[in-house]
Amino acid sequence: MNCTTTAAAKTATANANALAGASNGFDALGVLVSSGMATTRTYLSGEAIFAQGDPCDHVMYVQSGTVKLSVVSENGREAVVAMLGPGNFFGDGGLAGQEARAGSAAAVGPTQVLLIGRAEMARLLREDQGMSEWFISHVVSRIVRVEEDLLDHLLHSAEKRLARVLLRLAREGETGACGRSVPRVSQETLAGMIGTTRSRVNFFLNKFKRSGFIQYESEVPITINESLLRVVLH
Repeated sequence: MNCTTTAAAKTATANANALAGASNGFDALGVLVSSGMATTRTYLSGEAIFAQGDPCDHVMYVQSGTVKLSVVSENGREAVVAMLGPGNFFGDGGLAGQEARAGSAAAVGPTQVLLIGRAEMARLLREDQGMSEWFISHVVSRIVRVEEDLLDHLLHSAEKRLARVLLRLAREGETGACGRSVPRVSQETLAGMIGTTRSRVNFFLNKFKRSGFIQYESEVPITINESLLRVVLH
């Protein structure tokens, strides 16, 4: 099997670094820490960061680890909205007047999060032009991703949606000899991200494995091979 890192994963990593401020020299984390407005909290795997319906009293920033954002319907069905790695803000709806959380956030593995009060974050954005410009870029990038996800659900099969999600998650993973490994997520979480069942996710993962697109021996971790991009492009 070809064990080179995918070109798509390289591009995705560059985009993620740009979002985190690495490409333009802007240190968003440094600004947050030096402002004295942020407090750091460490969450264990599976621990809730906030729940649907909680007040929007803080803005959060992922310092390390992975955060799962999800929404639960009235009949109890969970939809995974996003998986966020280091360098991402979340829970910032309060800045636009949102009073209650529209969804939930939980740690996937040990995760460190910076918490900034809503009023303090608004003041920081008013007073620091660099931070304001970076934050706007972050929000616009997130809107673009949401639009891409919507089109993905409308136009593409569950198999293609899963391949795309795996390639995106590989941005946050570690690079090894045979590609990039995705963060530790369950098949239930993957199913929630693409709008299908766990059994279908398991079927497609085994299909990808037989085709040499991925490597895995159990649910996690999954190592992505460059050839997985073929599923998305065809």
